[in-house]
Amino acid sequence: MKQRANGSTWLWRAISVSALTATCLLLFGFAYAASDLLFPSVPPAVQTDSEQEQGGGSAELTGQDEIRIVAIGDSLTRGTGDVTGEGYVKQVVDGLSAKLDKPVQLINNLAVNGLRADELADKLESERGMHLAVEQANVILLTIGGNDLFQFAQGAVFEEQQAESMNRNEISHRLSEGVQRLERVFELLHELNPEAKVVYVGLYNPFYDLQQLREGSLQVQEWNNYAYRAAYEYPNITVVPTFDLFESTIGTYLSRDHFHPNHEGYTQIAARIIQVLQ
Repeated sequence: MKQRANGSTWLWRAISVSALTATCLLLFGFAYAASDLLFPSVPPAVQTDSEQEQGGGSAELTGQDEIRIVAIGDSLTRGTGDVTGEGYVKQVVDGLSAKLDKPVQLINNLAVNGLRADELADKLESERGMHLAVEQANVILLTIGGNDLFQFAQGAVFEEQQAESMNRNEISHRLSEGVQRLERVFELLHELNPEAKVVYVGLYNPFYDLQQLREGSLQVQEWNNYAYRAAYEYPNITVVPTFDLFESTIGTYLSRDHFHPNHEGYTQIAARIIQVLQ
């Protein structure tokens, strides 16, 4: 009888422990569910493809150990008109190095005097050396378009008498063709190096002080507006304006050829580029 009583006692104890365990599990599950409802956890943020493309990249110069610059385009990027030979490119290299306190290397200056936008597009499409330089850069400096609008003044000192033969309609025609070429240049640069920061220097009217050609500023502004709209499609392309510098003090910043900037004019352009990049 005593063994049967002990067996019954252990049985009831086992049943009680099982029931107590089940009750605790039920209460724990209820508490967990209630806390999840009252205090929902925030899932980890998932970075979308667009966010990944916009963040980081070589266009963010502050995170780069070294700035690698390639300069392309026309005679303004060559520095024509600057008696010191610096132009704006060397001044950007020196000024940016001082501002960022890090090495700034000019990989190459591939600008060509008299180059038009369609000719630059051809080089970007076909020249291997141009491809390699653009692909290595994290900053690309660019001037183009002046010859598309004002090629009649390239290669000689401009005489005021020439203004009489200039046709405003001709400049307008050149504008419509040139802006399509510029769009192609932007597209090719993006294809070759979508991460690089591209700085496009806007156009100015070098003949603003000549009454016969002052209205050329309207076409220049149309070009600049189009350049801004075209650049807007690419987050890494920035347009730097210059028209106000030369229209307000054109005699101060133009060289003797009445077309290219002098040293002081290039200094002003460089200052604006550095402001964009720093």
